[in-house]
Amino acid sequence: MEEKLLNDQEIARREKLAKYVELGVDPYGQRYEVSHHALEIREICKDKTPEEIQALELEVSIAGRIKFLRKMGKASFFNVLDKTGPIQVYIGIDVVGEANYELFKLADVGDIVGVKGKVMTTRTGELTVRCEQFTHLTKCLHPLPEKFHGLTDIEERSRRRYLDLIMNEEARKVAFARPKVIRSMQEGLDAQGFVEVETSMLTNTNGGAAARPFITHHNTLDRDFFLRIALEINLKKLLVGGMERVYEINRVFRNEGMDANHNPEFTMFELYQAYTDLKGMGDLIENLIRKAAKDVTGDTKINYQGKDIDFSQPFRWVKMNDLIKEKCGIDFSQITDFEEAKALAEKHNIKLDKFKNTVGHVMNEFYEEFCQDDLIQPTFVYCYPIEVSPLTKKGKDPRYVERFELFVNGHELANAYTELNDPIDQKERFEAQLKAKELGDEEANEMDNDFIEALEYGMPPAGGIGMGVDRLVMLLTNQASIREVVLFPTMRDK
Repeated sequence: MEEKLLNDQEIARREKLAKYVELGVDPYGQRYEVSHHALEIREICKDKTPEEIQALELEVSIAGRIKFLRKMGKASFFNVLDKTGPIQVYIGIDVVGEANYELFKLADVGDIVGVKGKVMTTRTGELTVRCEQFTHLTKCLHPLPEKFHGLTDIEERSRRRYLDLIMNEEARKVAFARPKVIRSMQEGLDAQGFVEVETSMLTNTNGGAAARPFITHHNTLDRDFFLRIALEINLKKLLVGGMERVYEINRVFRNEGMDANHNPEFTMFELYQAYTDLKGMGDLIENLIRKAAKDVTGDTKINYQGKDIDFSQPFRWVKMNDLIKEKCGIDFSQITDFEEAKALAEKHNIKLDKFKNTVGHVMNEFYEEFCQDDLIQPTFVYCYPIEVSPLTKKGKDPRYVERFELFVNGHELANAYTELNDPIDQKERFEAQLKAKELGDEEANEMDNDFIEALEYGMPPAGGIGMGVDRLVMLLTNQASIREVVLFPTMRDK
């Protein structure tokens, strides 16, 4: 790798390293006791007059990165940014002494420092820490990007997330909001008797969803494994084992394209509950999302990219076929001949792959092409064709299964089933998937004999649901790209 030439500022910062050593100061610091964060100080002083703040004689010890620095001879101002935000600091040679002030004069924007002192307000009313002891903790060897002209490109911000978090308040908000979303879901499920589990990321067979897998090789066993594309199969085995209510929030991997809504590595939430069904799953996920919205944003109504989305009202339930009838005037429940369905696809400029050779496949193509984008408010679309749902229990009409997908703002947010627990039926579905694979369907499931054997021991009637955590975080933080809610997304080479 070619060594980058240093600019004048970078050279000057490096030259200061020796000066710290001369002063007996480690340029890369030591332990520092923090008593308060910026937000805590603001909360303590909220609604108080300058006189009341002075009377508090609030002594604090803070630490963070210098974001702004104005040196003015024997007295200076700077801002310290910690994990909760910035706060102003005043430092004067008459308070800290000449030696400590000389140490401060080596400081640059970007350095990490500690400040001990008392809280006051300036003549302009700015809440400020009056420094009584300045501690250098870590030298920053690069100038930070300019506030308005520096780190603005999403590619660069994703590639250098550490700088994005330093410079971009919105990025910090999202980073701290994401775990709040997950914690909200965990609290809601734990309160209902669900148990959080962890299952293997390496699998023998590719199953649980329609997606292309990543393949890796285990040297000791000398065989290939898949990185899982879903959490489903192992969680269902736990139902067979009697755990009854289980969930997992963890990484899955799909070897597919990257865009505003897709990253090859993402966080999936899946749960399985014995003795319930599709309606039970709808009620559960609706309440979880409503709770997360309230916990993270303070409201059950949000604005996402200019659109008002209301989670406070009961979510709409509508059959896939009814949406197609509304949009296209075609009733697929009355079509039983594939050639008739194929002719309709050609008339509407829908191209069919070789393995999409049933009425159900055509119906699903119509739905994806003409209906999904219009589903802005939370909507459960249910009654899916059996061909596109290999792990789902059949409905009263055997052409369809008990499945819904939850759509918000034209994008799928969650996918739920009344789970298929008939091992004979499941084996037939896997065989149909193998035929589709032979015809070129790279996303088809493989035969999973171990799973079928587990079902033969008996899995209770159950409901299951999966949801992309990243997409929920996008909604609740008003982010248009998945890259904004994944701290270190997969990136193309420069």
